[in-house]
Amino acid sequence: MKSIPDLLADHPFTAGLAPDQIALLAGCASNVQFDEGAVLFRAGAAADRFYIVRVGQVAIEIHEPGRGRLTVETVGEGDVVGWSWLVPPHRWLFDGRAVTAVRAVALDGACLRKKCDDNHDLGYALLQRVAAVVGERLSGARLQLLDLYGRRAEESA
Repeated sequence: MKSIPDLLADHPFTAGLAPDQIALLAGCASNVQFDEGAVLFRAGAAADRFYIVRVGQVAIEIHEPGRGRLTVETVGEGDVVGWSWLVPPHRWLFDGRAVTAVRAVALDGACLRKKCDDNHDLGYALLQRVAAVVGERLSGARLQLLDLYGRRAEESA
């Protein structure tokens, strides 16, 4: 069985970090598992974790009154879930639900923020990686909106 530092060093999100940075992250990390259908987090709740997905799929969802849950995106192995731990007020903006059984490394948000404050090189490296994830997610949302509004325009014509 791999150690948390080894799991972090092998994951695409943290690949390329220096060994001392991996060790700092590992100090905030724990292995977690979620059964299919389990809720990882809820919109509005304290964003106190950040998940590095090792196995399985997580749906990022919003709840729309009258329509129920809507999946914004599904992420899986090699992806990360959650950047709200980094940005005040540290509240989840979406729900996260395990589509399949999930194994992940959970990183404590408060611990990470403290380590980033103490070690600006680590903070900058994580910020670059989180910004890339946010950019990818915004790009995906843009494509979904274009698809949605493109279909509505065609239906109206």
